[in-house]
Amino acid sequence: MRVEIWTDIACPWCYVGKARFDKALADFPHRDQVEVVHRSFELDPGRAKDDVQPVITMLTRKYGMSETQAEAGEDNLGAQAAAEGLDYRTRGRDHGSTFDMHRLLHFAKEQGRQDELLEILYRANFAEERSVFTEGDERLVALAVEAGLDAGAVRAVLADPDAYADEVRADEREAAQLGANGVPFFVLDRTYGVSGAQPAEVFTRALTQAWGERPPLRLIDSGDAEACGPDGCAVPVQG
Repeated sequence: MRVEIWTDIACPWCYVGKARFDKALADFPHRDQVEVVHRSFELDPGRAKDDVQPVITMLTRKYGMSETQAEAGEDNLGAQAAAEGLDYRTRGRDHGSTFDMHRLLHFAKEQGRQDELLEILYRANFAEERSVFTEGDERLVALAVEAGLDAGAVRAVLADPDAYADEVRADEREAAQLGANGVPFFVLDRTYGVSGAQPAEVFTRALTQAWGERPPLRLIDSGDAEACGPDGCAVPVQG
């Protein structure tokens, strides 16, 4: 079974939602037969790389809330994160373009290190004092190396703005086609969708239902054909 998850590194509910999904998946009896693929979704597509501002400022401008309301929202998110065992800085974080991070996540997928890099990027953005937006490419290089990626290869990806850009945009187009206008968005075997940072119990039910309703394999009988089995391979005898 395949689970695809559309997320953005700048999305706090994606940070919390991943922790909740991971809890459900860890207890799922068929965990070893579930493939998890992370898909790209930008909350601010097209945002300039140098357009960085404090999170509180972004919230007040984008959503028209007061500073007090924005701070209260961050406090609530901090409490939700803490309940999942996650660190969360409710003050002092900033917000910017995540496009390069998504490109790196596609590169990391090819190297089999996508989930590791996503975890590290979340931690860096939501829990650490150092910014992932204002310290330049070397900050992302260091985080990618921590995830097990080669520094030189990561620098090459970041230096080429077209590297994995098509993959990011394809993910975003697909999200729109599936009706996802927000994240996190979970798709199980292209049959069931779960929207938002649901409780772990909801993900458990979704995994169980999707697994139980997988269609059985339908074998097309093409007659007796040679095959190999536990007792060896049948070798035709030449007449």
